[in-house]
Amino acid sequence: MHIDPLEKKWAYVALGIAGLFVGIIMINALFHGIHAPSNVETIDSASLHLSEEFNEDNLGVQVENKGKVTVRMVAGRYGFFPKHITVPADTPLTFRWVSMDVLHGVHMPMTNLSTMIVPGYVSELTTTLPKPGEYPLLCNEYCGMGHDHMWSNISVVAKEHWSAPEKTSSKGDATHE
Repeated sequence: MHIDPLEKKWAYVALGIAGLFVGIIMINALFHGIHAPSNVETIDSASLHLSEEFNEDNLGVQVENKGKVTVRMVAGRYGFFPKHITVPADTPLTFRWVSMDVLHGVHMPMTNLSTMIVPGYVSELTTTLPKPGEYPLLCNEYCGMGHDHMWSNISVVAKEHWSAPEKTSSKGDATHE
């Protein structure tokens, strides 16, 4: 079979570009730690209010043992709960989200915070927000007629101005703000 030399050159260029993209993906995965989320933790979406971790008293910012800051939020038609939280800048934050109804997404513009929130699973990611300011959390997966009103707000304050949430006397856990 005869292949025109010009077609061969374009085939090599196309294969080279595909190889370049695969190489970039591999470099990011191996050296920069950028890869698809793999935290597969299940939860019953119908009984979130009964779960110990995601009941109403445990939502928001909590300081765990050894100073680890964890933010627990629930996505549901049509909002993120709690509606507003305050977190410290330049601190590793572990966000844990669950959906109470349908597929949602969360995106914080001008940051690397973005993930899908799938019903029946806990979505978890860790990030650091370096600049103090007000940041919106937006739903980036169409979830119904009120999708455009689904948002929340995060205030990022300088580490020295942030006060950790107070501990509750009954459970010993931190409360939300």
